[in-house]
Amino acid sequence: MDQKRTYRFYPKKPMRSFRDLEVYARTLECAVAIASHVRASIPDFPELPGMVNCALSVPLWIAEAHSMRFADKKGSIVLLERAMAGCNKMVVYLEEAVGIYGGSTSAEIEPVLNPLPQKDKKRRDAKGQRNIGTGVLNTDFVNELIGKYLDVRGKIFRLEKSWQKWDAAHV
Repeated sequence: MDQKRTYRFYPKKPMRSFRDLEVYARTLECAVAIASHVRASIPDFPELPGMVNCALSVPLWIAEAHSMRFADKKGSIVLLERAMAGCNKMVVYLEEAVGIYGGSTSAEIEPVLNPLPQKDKKRRDAKGQRNIGTGVLNTDFVNELIGKYLDVRGKIFRLEKSWQKWDAAHV
């Protein structure tokens, strides 16, 4: 009853440009999701401009690092490090947003007990309590984005190590 596994060899697709890098495609996908869905869900998030800017910057740094990898090795490694730091920052931004606006996938999140000043009555519920967590932010979606950023961060790290190894082998 020994079953032999047959492995098929599939050659890797050749890298013609930065658009062929999986880390670029995944970070671009996350950036688009944040710029469109997350930004629309939490327009009054205090860190929203920084979060959107960071999300849009990560694929740019990867593309720039890919372009510089032969001419300026150290500069390209620095850009990959910056992209990894950007992934970490995005995890923090998303966790902060979930902490402020989410925590449940249901739309019935209890309002926060601290009332707002009188000038901001439109964001109070019927009892006069501050209503931050409206359930507009889908925490399952955000947790999926967090997982993608953590996964991509590891892939960027391995890409950096392969570029360093290639550099050492071809000196």
